Amino acid sequence: MTSVRPDYSGGSTALRMQLGVRLRRLRQARGISREAAGWEIRGSESKISRMELGRVPFKERDVADLLTLYGVGELDRTALLGLARRASAPAWWRQFGEVVPPWFLSYLGLEEAASLIRAYEAHFVPGLLQTADYARAVLAREHTTASAVEIERRIELRRSRQRVLTRPDPPQFWAVLDEAVLRREVGGPDIMRAQVRALLEAAELPNVRLQIVPFHQGSAAPAGFPFAILRFTEPELPDVVYVEQLTGAVYLDKPGDVDHYAVAMERACIEAEPPERTAAILGDKLLKTRARQSRPARCLDW
Repeated sequence: MTSVRPDYSGGSTALRMQLGVRLRRLRQARGISREAAGWEIRGSESKISRMELGRVPFKERDVADLLTLYGVGELDRTALLGLARRASAPAWWRQFGEVVPPWFLSYLGLEEAASLIRAYEAHFVPGLLQTADYARAVLAREHTTASAVEIERRIELRRSRQRVLTRPDPPQFWAVLDEAVLRREVGGPDIMRAQVRALLEAAELPNVRLQIVPFHQGSAAPAGFPFAILRFTEPELPDVVYVEQLTGAVYLDKPGDVDHYAVAMERACIEAEPPERTAAILGDKLLKTRARQSRPARCLDW
């Protein structure tokens, strides 16, 4: 299991990983040790390891020195130096640095670069699908000491993230929600109704697939915690599992770890109602919410 807390100063996490993989392959093809490579750039073996894993920013001078050591030709050298510059360029989310914890910055880079995002959610609507009012209610619960200004900045970040689903070349987003997500009334009936409508609209997007795991299955939820599996177009980049915790996050990319989560996701998809049933389930939820508002609430209404 790999817990990543990168030294993050901007740029795309996925681009860093891609460059790191290529540098590692070049080094290994020449039979050069990490220690020797580190000496060449006035660094250590551990610095080369972190660079090859994409966990630190790249200095163009270091990359240039390594490419010289590895005997890379001019054409490939130009392409790799260009990749290094793109990997270190300031990312749009840096403007939210005052409200984004360092451990979440890497996820933003991965989310931006992913071609497929599979997410399981047991408690709340995924951030990519939340309305502003729903997000405000969730954030107020999670950040009880945050000011109203800080909450609004976090909502602005969430809405900026959501553009990834409607950009010209969007990722495929496949979300499996436990029924508890719909039953948990966040922010009140009006906010929940608007959120369910937003889910209905999202489910109509060609790149979005939603499934609901119903309670009547009679089995425990496939997982008691949310997680996401991200896949990338670049063949050298491994799938990455993201598991968020209260004070940090875990990023997993070892095949054995990823396989365990892939199995859990597959189980969730099998136990969930098929995507074709999602609109009917959400529509039924809207009807029940209206019915609850029209009469005094009772425990048995749910």
